[in-house]
Amino acid sequence: MILELRENCKYGLAVPTSMGVRLAPAGGAPAHMGGVFHMQATSAETNVCNISSSLGVRCLALTNFVKDSPISYYIKSELRRRNIEYIGPDIPQGGPWGYRHQFNIADSGFGARGPRVHNDRAGEVGRTLNAKDFDFEKIFAEDGVQILHMSGLVGALSADATRFCVETVRAAKEHGALVSFDLNYRESFWTGREDELRESFTELAGMADVLIGNEEEYQRCLGIEGPGAGRGDLASGPDAFMEMVGRVKSVFPNTAVFGNTLRRVVSASEHMWGAITLFGDEWTVVEPRPIHVLDRLGGGDAFAGGLLYGILTGMTPEKTTRFAWASGVLATTVLEDYATPADEEMIWSIYEGNARVKR
Repeated sequence: MILELRENCKYGLAVPTSMGVRLAPAGGAPAHMGGVFHMQATSAETNVCNISSSLGVRCLALTNFVKDSPISYYIKSELRRRNIEYIGPDIPQGGPWGYRHQFNIADSGFGARGPRVHNDRAGEVGRTLNAKDFDFEKIFAEDGVQILHMSGLVGALSADATRFCVETVRAAKEHGALVSFDLNYRESFWTGREDELRESFTELAGMADVLIGNEEEYQRCLGIEGPGAGRGDLASGPDAFMEMVGRVKSVFPNTAVFGNTLRRVVSASEHMWGAITLFGDEWTVVEPRPIHVLDRLGGGDAFAGGLLYGILTGMTPEKTTRFAWASGVLATTVLEDYATPADEEMIWSIYEGNARVKR
């Protein structure tokens, strides 16, 4: 493996995040039809953690909570259940029109009906993330973190959150942690802040050992000229991604690993799913295969989670890529936003195409 992990660390993986809840209609119904909804605690970053936390790696979420909120209590309980530790301040709500945890209403779609997601992040407590609320010396120097995983979703939440992300990554690098950065571009988050965010994202990418993103995200987030506006799907294919990464490497030569999924949506219930990585100078491609999809949300996060688990456990680049591909597939087979493998064998069975009953 080309990445050197710091030894004797308390945490394998740490993530700055803004927690929220997802409300999903029961039975796969469209959200606008109402009825019974299932609530789950979620964030892209803790979704990434879930592969490692399920398989015995100590994981840490750095986040804010709303003081005395029942949703906050629920989120903390769910994180404990998922073996994800957490630290961060409890922020006073400030009355009925104050802070809260973000939520999204998201159905799964079915067949020809695509899923729909409605995000509501007004008053989101994660927008107040601030480095002064976290003891970086204890987290990164005394306890130790092997990999810090960043997401562009948190990095673009607010000016405060952007500064927090940059300061967190600086502290992590200072104390020997590797940094993973999933660009996770969202146009609505960037509106009116394009120049400011591109400058900050460029600094974050410059400190990243692992970069995850598609061709469009490299162009939008980092301003790197690329081959059209590909979105990492099968329409652009591996060749376009390889060409784009060549351009990115010339700008960020210290980045050792690049990765992304390759996806084409046949229907809401069937996708063509592939993966591609570059470790140093070694490309690995998992050719797209048809997969059945129960719920597509979280597939990309689980891919990232599998990629980081492979790095943490010293898998070869080829094995890491296959494990990441199958981790993403596992997430699409459940209604949660995250994958919870019982063991590594569950993930390898998916890669091998073995869906036979295990007794």
